[in-house]
This record gives sequence, structure tokens and C-alpha cells, in this order.
Amino acid sequence: MATEAVERPAAFRFGQQYKSQLMRSLDTVDLEAVGRAIELLAEARDRNRHIFVCGNGGSASTASHFVCDMVKGASFNRPLRFRIMALTDSLPTLTAYANDVSYDCVFAEQLKNFAQREDVFLAISGSGNSPNLICAMEYANSIGCKTIALTGRDGGKLGPMANLEIRVAEPHMGRIEDGHMIVCHMLCYYFMDHGQAG
Repeated sequence: MATEAVERPAAFRFGQQYKSQLMRSLDTVDLEAVGRAIELLAEARDRNRHIFVCGNGGSASTASHFVCDMVKGASFNRPLRFRIMALTDSLPTLTAYANDVSYDCVFAEQLKNFAQREDVFLAISGSGNSPNLICAMEYANSIGCKTIALTGRDGGKLGPMANLEIRVAEPHMGRIEDGHMIVCHMLCYYFMDHGQAG
């Protein structure tokens, strides 16, 4: 019991500290950039363009979660729907390219199958330096896609490559990932809460 009494205040203080640091991290997000991303997504929907999303690790989960929200929540029972896919979600394709060619090309090679000029490509990376995301961004830019980078820290190499960067300027990866999920919810809930409004 004595040990439990000592540990609880430390755990409580950690929660308070994490929350306050997360709030400061969110203050670094450029909400005008979020608004521009909403406009790009609305334009893609209205013009029947495809949207491609990807990331690694926790960012892969964020990509899948975001796509789920857009495919269902922002599209169900609406006359205009989002043509959006997560390049992270085909495990056979990912592992085939990673095993037989290179992990660096797992996203770019999928874009070569599906992406066209004026489509939207969204890359999610806390460091901004993942080689496979940089490779995919290079390809997306080369064919005239509209590109968005959701980054952290200083944006890495990925941020400046994109047409639009939304950055959580925070060193802690957990809080970067928290911020990315909140930004993704800003994007999808705009469409959920505003229906077909562009």
C-alpha cells in the first residue's frame, strides 16, 4: 500500500505534464494550412480525383484511421464521396516490394499504378525523413499531384518537398503523433459536420 501511495502522485503529475505539453504542441499547428488542406480535399472530391495517404509505424495507423473516417464518415449517404485509399493497407503489396525490391519504393510503386495528375498525395511522418515517403513525394510531384506533408520537429526533408506542409513543431514523437491524429480529425470532421459544403 505504501508503494502505491507514492507512485500515484508521480503518475498523476506525468499525465498533467503530458497534457500541458500536448496543448503547447497543438499551438504550433498552422490552422491556415489546415484550411488549405480542407480546400484541396474538397476540390479532389468535387472533381472526382483520387487521394492517397501513407506513413510508417504509428503514422501508418493514422493514415488508415484517416482514410476510414473519410470513406465512411465523410462519404456515407452523401451524393459526393471521397475516392481515397491508404497505401499502407495492402500488406501483401507492401511486403512483396519490401522483400523483392526495396522498402524505399513501397509507396511510390503503388502510386505508379494508381496516381494521376491533379490527384492528392498526403504523406505523414513525424521525422520527415523516411526514405519511402520522400521517394513517394518525389514521384507524386513529378506527375503533377497536389502534395501535402503532415510532419513534426523541423519538417525534415519531406516538409519542403510538399506543396503544403502541416507541421507539429514538437520533438516528442508521441505528441507529434497525437497532433497528427487531431489534424486528421480536423480535416475529416469538417466534412462530417458540414456535409457537402465545400
